[in-house]
Amino acid sequence: MTNKRYFFLILILGSLTALGPFSIDMYLPGFPVIAKDLHTTTESVAISLSSFFIGISFGQLLYGPLLDRFGRKKPLIFGLVLYILASIGCLYVTTLNQLIVLRGIQAIGSCAAAVASVAMVRDLFPVKDSAKVFALLMLVVGVSPMLAPTAGSYVTILFGWHAVFVVLLGLGVLNLISTIWFLPESFQPDTTLSLKPLPILSGFKQVLIEPQFYTYALTGALAFSGLFAYVAGSPLVFMEVFNVSTEGYGWIFALLSIGLIGASQLNSVLLKKYQSKQIVLVAISCQVVVTLIFVAGATLNIFNLWQTIVLLFIFLSCLGLTNPNTAALSLQPFKKNAGSASALMGATQMGLGALASSVLSLFHTKSSVPMAAVMAVTSILALLILTLNRSKIIEEQN
Repeated sequence: MTNKRYFFLILILGSLTALGPFSIDMYLPGFPVIAKDLHTTTESVAISLSSFFIGISFGQLLYGPLLDRFGRKKPLIFGLVLYILASIGCLYVTTLNQLIVLRGIQAIGSCAAAVASVAMVRDLFPVKDSAKVFALLMLVVGVSPMLAPTAGSYVTILFGWHAVFVVLLGLGVLNLISTIWFLPESFQPDTTLSLKPLPILSGFKQVLIEPQFYTYALTGALAFSGLFAYVAGSPLVFMEVFNVSTEGYGWIFALLSIGLIGASQLNSVLLKKYQSKQIVLVAISCQVVVTLIFVAGATLNIFNLWQTIVLLFIFLSCLGLTNPNTAALSLQPFKKNAGSASALMGATQMGLGALASSVLSLFHTKSSVPMAAVMAVTSILALLILTLNRSKIIEEQN
């Protein structure tokens, strides 16, 4: 594969992968305005974020078998069309319940892009290059939290929060066009696969019983769910606890994203000397230490705005190292069932992310303690899962 084609494929796959994160991040600065317009509270608006996470979680389980049965492009095109229709619906919502439902549908559409792009990495690139490709995708995805909240804040101020969904609609259309015209079909449809419930569940079971899959998929999902707690909790922490403006929040969010992006690219360098499993262990251990410090400082109320930013920067940097390696290690044992494995991995990640953000929404307090606590608990659980199951993987490989 030529360097030019390599770059072009990564760009398209990265754009597809970024659709979900961009859909999450861009409307965050508008939470207070949305709450005022829909006659509710900022905490209640956060439920629409949870509904998005839940939609992605369940939707990925739907698309996994479809991607293996019909190839990658047809289910992907269906999902993008659904995303576009839901985005149009969001332009006309007048109640919070309407927004919650449509965001869930929008998520089901966007997760087709997420599952397909991950599966296509397994299809199009050698196994030994998977972690590097995922790191490059993290670079593309990382641009979304840098641009989305900042752009969303200005769009909301200048044109109102509904205009954010006009932008998301445009992104959906662009991804649909690039998929139809420029993305190759990377997988020959397997017509032997049944879409009946029992065979589908049997296929999922074959993936789930693989020790390397459930260890690294669950470890990565737990570690990454702290990011969802950060995304859901950061509007309240920065704009209400530290009284940061809407524009200021967008810039802080972008600044913190540099940690995620930079670490994901550092990962490619580290892979020349260290194995993915070594990087994951060190990164998650560091993540645990940072979150425990955050909990202690938040409880004692001793951290100011910039100290909080520094801790979150380190936390996101750890995720930049963890995520591409756990993704590559989770999918490594699979070729035939890559679509189902990708779906299960994504569903686990989004399901735990939805749970983390939902737990956070239960706390109606102007404090960073709930966000820090959820981040710490998920990080500790990730480390426990990893350390308890590594021996099973070693035994199986031997």
